[in-house]
This record gives sequence, structure tokens and C-alpha cells, in this order.
Amino acid sequence: MVTVYASTDLEVARPLIAAFEARYPGIRVHYQDLNTVQLNQRFLAETAALSGQPPGPRAVFADVLWSTAMDLQIKLVNDGHAQRYASPERGGLPGWAVWRDEAWGTTFEPAVIVYNRHHLAGMRPPRSRSGLARLLQEHAPRWHGKVVTYDVERSGVGYLLAQQDARMGSEFWYLAQALGRAGVQLSASTAEMIERIAGGELVMGYNLLGSYALSLMQRGAAIDVIAPSDYTLVMSRVAFIARRAPRPNAARLWLDYLLSREGQALLAKSTSQLYTIRTDTDSVHTAAALSERLGYALKPISVGPGLLAAQDAMRKRAFLARWREAMRG
Repeated sequence: MVTVYASTDLEVARPLIAAFEARYPGIRVHYQDLNTVQLNQRFLAETAALSGQPPGPRAVFADVLWSTAMDLQIKLVNDGHAQRYASPERGGLPGWAVWRDEAWGTTFEPAVIVYNRHHLAGMRPPRSRSGLARLLQEHAPRWHGKVVTYDVERSGVGYLLAQQDARMGSEFWYLAQALGRAGVQLSASTAEMIERIAGGELVMGYNLLGSYALSLMQRGAAIDVIAPSDYTLVMSRVAFIARRAPRPNAARLWLDYLLSREGQALLAKSTSQLYTIRTDTDSVHTAAALSERLGYALKPISVGPGLLAAQDAMRKRAFLARWREAMRG
């Protein structure tokens, strides 16, 4: 058995799990589908409950953690919760996607603007954050309550992206205030937000993970995706093997398979069509193909210690206070 705590929806991971179990018939995958904050809190609580004792081989304790909340994952790694492993798949990954042979980026996912085509019929869609802020101001009464973004207090990936935006410059806070004045709705679920935009209930979403939206577009949804021309953040789902993993050998096999060409191809063919992190594949779902499709302002968030600042308690309190003020409009 191998126990995986993950923020990736089970439906997305199911083909990967089935192929892994077929390759290693003696290993069953116990997959726990959790949101990013729940995943982090559960792992820390279960670690504390061990009181320094190693978990037994049948314990319900994570062998691998796999999450979109890159900063939460890096903090766990930095705090000594990961074990080092020199995966043979490392050669196929970009340098920014690996830290200390402990934290591993596994996907290439841009944060984008998603809008419903019918709502913006006859209008020029915004191409940048300043353009989006202006559009929201122009249509504030008409679109009030019909724009959505992540709830940064409940969504780990939402907080990560907002923090990275704020580091890029003050323009983010101008946009945040425009979102607040537009009565922005807040959600912790990417799929829910994009489905509500596709259904016409909402006009537009900001900073949403593009993989879900691009997949829905290809299935005929009346939505479109904009990669902001000023810059487009790219996040990666970070995986690591728990230092106290009860089944470390199975955990290493899972990580290798997740990073392998075969595993990455399965993620690309999943319901969310996650773009591959690998640089040595001919798949149409590569970073290069995505750059050609969405533009070349892609800015990957490096897997590493630069993410730790976002989890500094004092900085986080100050950021959230400013965010709440902006959301009040």
C-alpha cells in the first residue's frame, strides 16, 4: 500500500492510480482527496500525534503529500517533514521544479482570467490586470456579484497566487480593490468557479488555474481563457515523500511514476488535462506548447525557499488584513 494525501481531485488522478496499480500489482493506492488547507492541517496533526514514534507499516499516515499549495508544501519540507530521494526522473525536469531532492514540481499550470463568451459578446476582453480593473469599474453595477476569485483564507493555492501577485507590484492591490467594489464572490474550489462561469451564472473569474478551464473549453463550454500580458503566474503541484512515511519504498515508486513520461502523459489525458512539467517529451501538453497557445509572458513559481516568505506569520497577517479591506470595496 501507499497512502497519498492530495489536493488533486480523485477523478483527475484515477487513471494515474489505475495504471500505477497495474504496473505494481502488490501496491494499492490509498488516495485521500483533500483541499490544500485540510491536507496541511491533517498531516501536521497526525505528525504531532505520533509523539516522536514512527508510524507502523499499516498506519493511516501519509507516505506522499501532493498539493497545489506550493508555499505550504515548501514550509513542510523546510521544517524537516520530507525525506530526500534522488529520483531517476530528475533529468527530465526543469531546474526550477526541484528543491534539495525533496520537493518536486509535477505540473505546469498557468493562473488565468476565465470569462463567459456570451456575457462579453461584442466587448473587448481584458488582456492585463489593469485592463481587468478598468473593465470591472466600467461595468460594476451590471456585474455586481458576478465575478469570482479564490478565497485566500480558505484556499492555499489562492493565497499563494495572491501573494505572488502582490510581490510583482502595487497594481495587484488596484485590481483587488476593483474586485471588492464589484462585489466579488470568493470560493475555494477551482472546478466550481469555472463551472459557474461556463453555466452563465458568473461573468468572469480571476487567477483561476487554467488547466481546468482549457479542458472545459475543449469540451465545448462557452468560456475563454486569457493569460494576462503583463505576466502570467505558473504554479506546479508539489509532491514530497514524508520523512516518517511508513512505506517509503512504495512512496518512491509512486513519485517516480508521477514524474515519469507515462505518468505525466496520463495527467495530460485526464479530465483536467494537466500540462507536463517535463522538458523531454513530444506531448502537445507541454510548457512550450502552452506558451505558444497563451503567449510568452509565463512566469513559473520556483519550487524552493523563495516561497517561505509567504508563510511568515507576521507578513501573512498583514497581507490578509489588507486583502479583507480591499474586498470590502
